[in-house]
Amino acid sequence: MSFPFTSEQRQTLMWVAFGLVLVALLVLLGPVLTPFIAAAILAYALNPGVDWLCRGHLGRLRMPRMVAVVIVMLLLCAVLLALVLIVVPVLEKELPLMREQIPRLLSSIDAVVAPWLQGLGVTARLDVEGIKQLLTEQVANAGQGIWTSLLASARIGGIALLGWIATLLLIPVVLFYLLLDWHQMVGRVHHAVPRRWAARTQSFGREVDALLAQYLRGQLLVMLVLAIYYSAGLAIAGLEVAVPVGIITGLLVFIPYVGFGLGLLMALLAALLQFEILHGLVAVGVVYGLGQMLESFILTPRLVGERIGLHPLVVIFALLAFGQLFGFVGVLLALPASAILSVAVRHTRDNYLRSSFYSQPEQ
Repeated sequence: MSFPFTSEQRQTLMWVAFGLVLVALLVLLGPVLTPFIAAAILAYALNPGVDWLCRGHLGRLRMPRMVAVVIVMLLLCAVLLALVLIVVPVLEKELPLMREQIPRLLSSIDAVVAPWLQGLGVTARLDVEGIKQLLTEQVANAGQGIWTSLLASARIGGIALLGWIATLLLIPVVLFYLLLDWHQMVGRVHHAVPRRWAARTQSFGREVDALLAQYLRGQLLVMLVLAIYYSAGLAIAGLEVAVPVGIITGLLVFIPYVGFGLGLLMALLAALLQFEILHGLVAVGVVYGLGQMLESFILTPRLVGERIGLHPLVVIFALLAFGQLFGFVGVLLALPASAILSVAVRHTRDNYLRSSFYSQPEQ
C-alpha cells in the first residue's frame, strides 16, 4: 500500500498538527498560564539588567548570575513596595474627605439639575438626601470594613482567593528561574528549530527583539515621565490626591486608551469631589490634554519611536482578543504579541508577493 505523501511531507504534516494541538492547549490553559506569561514579560524586560551586572559594569565586579538575579528582583520588589507605600496611605487619607464632599457635590448637582428639569416641565426631583446617606455610608464603610469584606470574600470564594494568592506567589518563583536560565532556554529554543529554518528564524527573532526592546523599554521611560508630569500637574491644579492619581495614570498609560481613560476618570471624580464642578473639570481637562499631547508628539516619538506601527482598530481588537484568552495579563500581552505577529505577517506577505502563486500571469 502506497502513501500519497513522501516521508518528509508526512513528518511536516505531523509537526504542523502537533503545533496546532499545542496552540489549542495553550488557549484552553490560558488562566493557568497567567503567572508564567507575566513572569516571562518581566524576565524579558529585566534580563538586560542581569546581564549588565554579570558583565561587571558595576565597579568592574563580575557577579555570579544568581546574585545578579537576586539583586534585580530585590530592586523590583523595592520599586513595587515604594509605589504601594505612596499610593495606599494617601488614598486612605482621602476617604474621609470623599465622605465629607459627597453631600456638597450632590447638593450642587441638584441645584443645577432641578431648575433645568422644571424648565422642561418635569416635576420629578432627585432624592438627594437618600443618595447622600447611601453613598456616605458606603464610603465610610470602605475604610472601616475592608478587612470584614476580605474575610467574607475568603469564606464565600475561598478557592478563587487562594488561586489569586497562588498566582501572586508563583510569579516571583517563575521569574527567578527564567532570569537564572534565560540564555540556556533561548538556546534550547534555537536548537529545536529545524536547521534549514535556523538562519531565517534567528533573523526573525532579532527583528522581533529589536521591536520589543524599542517598545517595552522605551515605554518604561514614557511611564516614568508621565507619572511625574501628571503628579506635578495635578498638584499645581490643587488636587489633593495628585500624587496617587498621577502615579496611577502614568503607570497605566502602557495600556492604550484604557489607561488614559481610567486615569482621566479617576482625576475627574477627585476634582468633582474637591472643587466646584466647572473649575475641577477645566483644571483636569487642561492637565490631561497637555499630557496627551506630550505623550503623542514628544515622548512616544523620541523614547519609543514608531512603536509597533499598528492601526488603532488592530490595537483595540488585540486588547479585546488577548483579554478574552488570558484575562488581565492578556491585556498586558496584547501589544507585544501583536508586535511579533506584525513581523510574522510582514514576512508572510513578502514571501507571498515573491511566490509564483502570486506572480504567475493568467493563462
